[in-house]
Amino acid sequence: MRYISSGHSHGEQITIILEGIPANLELNLDDINKELSRRQSGYGRGNRMKIERDQAQFVGGVLFGKTTGAPITIVIKNKDYKNWETITSPFNYKQDSYRPVKMPRAGHADLVGALKYNQRDMRTIIERSSARETVSRVAVGAVCKQILRELDIEVLSHVINLGGIDVSNYSLDDIRTMDSKVRMVHKVKTSEAMKRIDESKLEGDTLGGICEAFVLNVPAGLGSYVSHEQKLDANIAAHVLGIQSCKGVEFGDGFDIANYKGSEVHDEITYTEQTFKRKTNHYGGFEGGMTTGMPIIVRGVFKPIPTLMKPIGSVHIDTKEQVLSHVERADVTAIPAASVILEHTISIEITRAILAQFTSDTIEQLIDSVSRYRDYLKEF
Repeated sequence: MRYISSGHSHGEQITIILEGIPANLELNLDDINKELSRRQSGYGRGNRMKIERDQAQFVGGVLFGKTTGAPITIVIKNKDYKNWETITSPFNYKQDSYRPVKMPRAGHADLVGALKYNQRDMRTIIERSSARETVSRVAVGAVCKQILRELDIEVLSHVINLGGIDVSNYSLDDIRTMDSKVRMVHKVKTSEAMKRIDESKLEGDTLGGICEAFVLNVPAGLGSYVSHEQKLDANIAAHVLGIQSCKGVEFGDGFDIANYKGSEVHDEITYTEQTFKRKTNHYGGFEGGMTTGMPIIVRGVFKPIPTLMKPIGSVHIDTKEQVLSHVERADVTAIPAASVILEHTISIEITRAILAQFTSDTIEQLIDSVSRYRDYLKEF
């Protein structure tokens, strides 16, 4: 399974081509659009979220609600394009109304992208490096989640830190039932985080945070130790780091493992109910790059958004004069959205690993293959 996206943040549309999805999967379009809506939600988002109402349009690979096995093409229109047409038009350049971007923002791709691609105007860098592109990952992930649902695999996510406000002592049911504008399971922490967002907005500043995801009921043995390219935790880590603003990934107890002895963190093996189990899950569901059958636990840390309403210092790329950085319309924080993107990015990689291990032309074959593999694990 593979996919590619194309399009600019303020271009006419984002286009995704998704290849390798088995035939006969019944797609629920309403559910896919709900996932896209989840990405747009969250306290601290900017004015653009009042304009865009992302809707997936399937223009290939799906017939009468079922996948055909052919490449799937998904289009997501940018409603804001009409306000940016003179700035992001592919061909109709209007010099009198266009203002090139010459003052790079620290923390964004602006300057290094301009150096790499020899661009004297950083608008081209801004448009593609924008987190707007993550709508493609949520669209693909939403399709993948429907495959995982057929295999009784559940993926959950939430926010455990927003601007220094931490959440602890929660259950999976708390995550399933949470009703929070910042995707935090506790009401008190939600209020504290919203207050901090309001304060940062008044200060012209932005906030980062940490998101956590769980994958439940994954069979043991997905991925492989044979080569680094087949290690599933490595692939998940790489793609999570590929999410805009992500600066670190950890599994299970993560970096805290450094504080313990091996006897304290190795997940002791037991055997009950015809299944190999673990007394603990310090390693977050992975050993040797393979799933252990325990819940997969992944966290990503995301930096504050680079665009500051009270900009910091920069350098004009033409004159080399010290200036204030460019100001682009942006959110105060996108951490609630980042948790949704994390969830869908992981869903993609779990699905990719399943389809690689259980090659299937149809969803019926895939369901049967995974079911027989689960039986094999019980009989081992």
